[in-house]
Amino acid sequence: MSELEELLALSPMPVPEVLHQLPLHQKQEVVSWAKNLVSHNTEGLDDLYNAISMIVKFIPNFMVIPLMVEHIRPRIAAGVCIKMGVDQATGYANDLPLEYFSEVSHHLDVVMMASILKKMKKYQSEKFIQYELKHHQARMLDIAPHLEKSRFLSLTSAHHE
Repeated sequence: MSELEELLALSPMPVPEVLHQLPLHQKQEVVSWAKNLVSHNTEGLDDLYNAISMIVKFIPNFMVIPLMVEHIRPRIAAGVCIKMGVDQATGYANDLPLEYFSEVSHHLDVVMMASILKKMKKYQSEKFIQYELKHHQARMLDIAPHLEKSRFLSLTSAHHE
């Protein structure tokens, strides 16, 4: 994947065809401009994600979960999860409402999602996988290669029957 495509992959929107037709030096200018734009618009967010992840360590899950669902958008919650790491993020993933966790998961990379699913309570991870297979099958297929086959094989094969 080219640097331009990697950058544009940050957006759910398709790459405009006209960008593929530009000469290399113009593509590089677009990449540079887009990187600067993203950097400018996300300045300070890493610090915010870090601060939130540090604060919630000291608040019980039963208090954090409702606040998170009501007041934190999934993209922000994903940024916080990344800063928390897999172990702490898994604790929240087990307790989050399925639809909200699904939205958060779309902002996490597939390797991190697989790691969280491996550590989640079995029932919760199975519910999530079934939900994703039903509503976001392509995303689940991207995560699947990173899961242990033995634990999840029966679940995915049962879905296809």
